[in-house]
Amino acid sequence: MGDPLFWHRLQFGFTATFHYLFPQLTMGLAFIIVVLKALGLKTGEARYNDAARFWIRIFGINFAIGVVTGIPMEFQFGTNWAQFSRFSGGIIGQTLGMEGMFAFFLESSFLGLLVWGEKKLSPKGHFGAALALWIGSWLSGYFIIATNAFMQHPVGYALGPDGTLQLTSFWTFLLNPWALVQYAHNMVATVVTGSFVVAAVGAFWSLKGIHETQARLNLKVGTLLGLVFSVLVAFPTGDLQGKMVAKHQPVTLAAMEGRFDSGTHAPLTLIGQPNVAQRRIENPIRLPAVLSFIAYGSFSSNVQGLEAFPQDQWPQNIEFLYYAFHIMAGLGTLMILVMGLAALLLWRKKLESSKAMLWTLMLAFPFPYIATTAGWVVTEFGRQPWLLYGLLRTPQGGSPTVNAGQTAFTTLGFAGIFVVLGILFLFLVGRELAHGPESHAEKA
Repeated sequence: MGDPLFWHRLQFGFTATFHYLFPQLTMGLAFIIVVLKALGLKTGEARYNDAARFWIRIFGINFAIGVVTGIPMEFQFGTNWAQFSRFSGGIIGQTLGMEGMFAFFLESSFLGLLVWGEKKLSPKGHFGAALALWIGSWLSGYFIIATNAFMQHPVGYALGPDGTLQLTSFWTFLLNPWALVQYAHNMVATVVTGSFVVAAVGAFWSLKGIHETQARLNLKVGTLLGLVFSVLVAFPTGDLQGKMVAKHQPVTLAAMEGRFDSGTHAPLTLIGQPNVAQRRIENPIRLPAVLSFIAYGSFSSNVQGLEAFPQDQWPQNIEFLYYAFHIMAGLGTLMILVMGLAALLLWRKKLESSKAMLWTLMLAFPFPYIATTAGWVVTEFGRQPWLLYGLLRTPQGGSPTVNAGQTAFTTLGFAGIFVVLGILFLFLVGRELAHGPESHAEKA
C-alpha cells in the first residue's frame, strides 16, 4: 500500500472507469439521435422529433458530467505519469491535442445548437447539427482510441537522440491497424449501451402506463438497434479484435483464456477457474479447437500458452484478466439473446404486453456498462507489464517525486467529488424521466 506505483495505477484506473460511464452513452446516443432525426425528417411525424429532443437533454447531462470527470485524467499524465509523458508525449500529445481542439469543440458547439437552436434552425438544419454532433463525438472517440492503440501496438515512431519517442509518420500512427479495429469494436459497443438505455426507458414508461407513444417508439428503436449492434460487437468487430490480440499480444491471449500449455486444436474455455500456482484451469467446460479457429482461422492452428513466454512478460494479474474477459464475453452473448427475444416479441406485436420482457429490458441496462468496463480491464491489464507495449514497462513510467500518500489523498478527494457528481447525475436524469418527453405526437 505504500508503493506509489500502486496508487498511481489505482487512481488512473478508478478515474478512467468512472469517467467512461458517461462518454459511452453520449457516443451511443449521438448515433441514435441522428437516426431519430432522420426518421422525423423523412416521415414528418412529430413523435421522432419528440424522442430526439428528450434524448438530446439526456445527452447534454451525460456530456457535462463526462467533461468534468475527464479533467482529472488529463492532469494525471503530468502528475502521476511524468516519465511516461516525457518519453512518449511527442507522439500521444498529437491525438490528445486534436481530441481537445477539434472533436471536443465541434461536439460542444453543435450540442448547443441542438439544445437551444431548434426554433431558429430549419428541420434540415437541426438534422445537420445532430449529424455534426455525432461526427464530433465519434471523432473525439477515435483520437482517444488512437492514443490507446499506440500503447498497445506502437507504430510510426523512432527513438530520438534524447531517448524519447519521436513521430516519423503521422498517418502510420493515426491509422494504426490496432486503432481501426479497436475503434470499430468500441463504437459499436457504445451504440449497444445507448440502445439498452433507450429500450429500458421505453420499458419503464410502458410498465407505468405513461407516455405510451414514446414508450412504444423507444422500445422499437432500442430493441432493433440493440439487436443489430449487439451482434456486430461479437462479429465482426470482436472477432477482429481477438485476432489482433492473437497476432501482436499472444501472451495476453493466453492469459485471457487461462491457457498455460501450447498446442494445436486449442479449446475455448467457457467456464472454469484459473489456478496459476498449479498452471491449470479447474472445473473447465470447453469447446474443442474453437480457440485455434477464433484466433488464427484454422482448427489446427497452434496457440501458444503462457509457458511459451518468459514469466516476467506475463500479465501481472492473470485471474482478474481471465474473469474480466469471460464476463465481457458472457454478457455479450446474453445481450444478443435478450435483444433477440425482445425483437421476436416486437415482430409478433407482443412486446408491450409481455411484462416479463419489459422488466428484463428495464433491468438489463447495466449489462453493457459492465461489459464495456470489463472490456477495458482486459485491454489495460492484458498489456501489462508494459505501459507502452515492448518499449516502456509500467514501473518506468511513473513520477518519482510523487509519493504514495499524496496520490492516496487525491484519490480520496476524487472519490468524494465523484460521489457528489454521481448523485447530481442521478437527480438530473431522474427529473428528466419523471418529466418525460414533450408530447406533441400524443396531442396530435
